[in-house]
Amino acid sequence: MPNIHSLADASNASIGAGTRVWQYSVILAGAKIGTNCNLCAHTLVEGDVVIGNNVTVKSGVFLWDGTRIEDDVFIGPNATFTNDLMPRSKVYPDAFSGIVVQQGASIGANATLLPGINIGRYAMVGAGAVVTKDVPARAVVVGNPAKIIRYIEQ
Repeated sequence: MPNIHSLADASNASIGAGTRVWQYSVILAGAKIGTNCNLCAHTLVEGDVVIGNNVTVKSGVFLWDGTRIEDDVFIGPNATFTNDLMPRSKVYPDAFSGIVVQQGASIGANATLLPGINIGRYAMVGAGAVVTKDVPARAVVVGNPAKIIRYIEQ
């Protein structure tokens, strides 16, 4: 059974056993969250979001429609996910461009990920990086725009 703080709103979302949802978090109907996750305070998960098992989402992270987070992912505080390539007030795309974060990847604090990006397995995005294109598996990227500085061997 999940542990949902009384000051969180998890209206009809599918939330796995052992997952903790802290205060002031909002999870919209339709969202799917796996087991043993930790969604810290002040997070938002829209309805067309899928989060795997053993995922940590730190405070200040908003996951928009189309986002897919695989198992064992870490998302640092205030990491920014986006889903609209050409945002305009009251003008919506036919479909949102989701972001995929593959198994075991880590996203550093205050990183920004542009729509349609794929973060490879076990990749690491440095704090404050601005990711404008796909990140290969096990790559470490930093900077603006994010550039590969090395690969993780294990």
